[in-house]
Amino acid sequence: MKSKSSLLFKTLLLSTSTRNIFRYTGEIKKKKKIIFSWIGILALCAMLTGYSLAMCIGYGKSGMADSVPVLGALIICLLALVFTFFKTNGYLFNFKEYDMLMALPFEAKTVAACKFLYMYVKSLPWYLCISIATLIGYAIYSKPAIYIYPLWIILSLFVPMIPMLIATFLGFVIAKISSGFRKNNIVQTILSLAFVIFCFSLRYIIEAVAKKGDINDTLSNISDVTAKAGRIVFPAGWFSNAIVKTGISDMLLLIGTSLLVFALVFGIMGSSYRQINSALKSHAASKNYKMTAQKKRSVVKAVAFKEFKRMTGSTVYMTNIAIGEIMAVLLGIVTLIIGFDRIIAIVTQNAPFDYAIVQPAIPFITYFFIGMMATTVCSPSLEGRNYWILQSLPVSKKDIYNGKMLFNLYLTIPFMIVSTFCLCISAKVPIITTVLYLILGVVLCMFSTAWGCVVGIKYMRLDWENEVEVIKQGAAPVIYMFPNMIFVMILAGLSIFLGTFIDHNVLAAIFMILYLALAAASYFRVMSLVKKET
Repeated sequence: MKSKSSLLFKTLLLSTSTRNIFRYTGEIKKKKKIIFSWIGILALCAMLTGYSLAMCIGYGKSGMADSVPVLGALIICLLALVFTFFKTNGYLFNFKEYDMLMALPFEAKTVAACKFLYMYVKSLPWYLCISIATLIGYAIYSKPAIYIYPLWIILSLFVPMIPMLIATFLGFVIAKISSGFRKNNIVQTILSLAFVIFCFSLRYIIEAVAKKGDINDTLSNISDVTAKAGRIVFPAGWFSNAIVKTGISDMLLLIGTSLLVFALVFGIMGSSYRQINSALKSHAASKNYKMTAQKKRSVVKAVAFKEFKRMTGSTVYMTNIAIGEIMAVLLGIVTLIIGFDRIIAIVTQNAPFDYAIVQPAIPFITYFFIGMMATTVCSPSLEGRNYWILQSLPVSKKDIYNGKMLFNLYLTIPFMIVSTFCLCISAKVPIITTVLYLILGVVLCMFSTAWGCVVGIKYMRLDWENEVEVIKQGAAPVIYMFPNMIFVMILAGLSIFLGTFIDHNVLAAIFMILYLALAAASYFRVMSLVKKET
């Protein structure tokens, strides 16, 4: 990398380094937020490492220790592909500091390559957690030679590169296609969501193909399945052969191909990088625009409409928020077509029990997707450096945050109702119980909205350079998502257990009161935080 490129890359890292902010800021409050975010990240890393290690121990005890390297590499490749695809638009296209960076004496492909490397370095700790955990599991059961340990770590740095570059190139193709449309953000969002849904459904497509080919006996051995996957996903296969067989050619293939694909991708992107970004940042005016009377809205509804425009104006924001709602509705539709019993049978591997006992968990199953992320978690931080405008408006902060919460309710409740209703019909839930589940679903959305707003205000970050930092990587999304999702999974299991000896209507009413109390407590907490800011 040339000195100019290394300088740009170093500047990108330093400008967003929380360690750098912690070192030089004099604000105690900001330091506390950074410490809490570090604790949250460490907790997530520990969970990821523990899960990966447990999985490797299971493989080792089953006598499949040689499959551990390819298993770890496959997980890293899959995560790198999906996560990079979500981030590409925010990091490489239509990013906030585009005008400033492109005014510097750098080639377009150099800027794009540095932004990719920045994204790679930011994601690397997560991949290394998986890699180190699988290395420990492999070492326990295989007792490899000493040189395998440094070789494993070095090659792990290259495993996610090709999937990340593939996701980046796909993001580039989608951005190029959508840049030719006037409503480029909407087109880009639709194409991105279509790809993500395809990735989630890929497993079932492969299973369907496998059944048609009548190769179930061949795939009955997990070790064979993993090996076959390694032959399809080349980086995972090369990594495994380099570790297990000490294949020099596989090491060179992994490293050399990663560097070659890197050069190819950014060589292609450089030719139209400026053109795509210019198209995505421009907004076409409607040719048939007509002056009409303005609609009169209350302040709260006006803020809610503003939040809608903010979401539809950002591909990263819309894909991260909308994916949960779309998956919830797809689950409801698929369940109507296939049948509730069949879906539960697939999940539980045809375990022999009465599937009716799962009915009390229906609202929580839907909420697991709907409540995955609330707009109120990100929207306070997304105001960014324009936050001073909110401070100077002749509008109370109470109305502003009520508007932000109202928009999240507008967004989540319809999807919650449709998905829950479909699941209830498929599961043949009685009418009264269905109504209670729908009301419980609405209450869950109210809790998600208020709790998300508490976290969004408490861990507001206004000094971001890229919106990905507050939509995906900030402290607020982490603190909102994981306690919320873990608590929901616990309650889903608890509802199934309690449903075996408590009437389902009574159980729904109990959870309704519980979450209504939590939603009210969260809302009052929002109002108290708003008063402190005033």
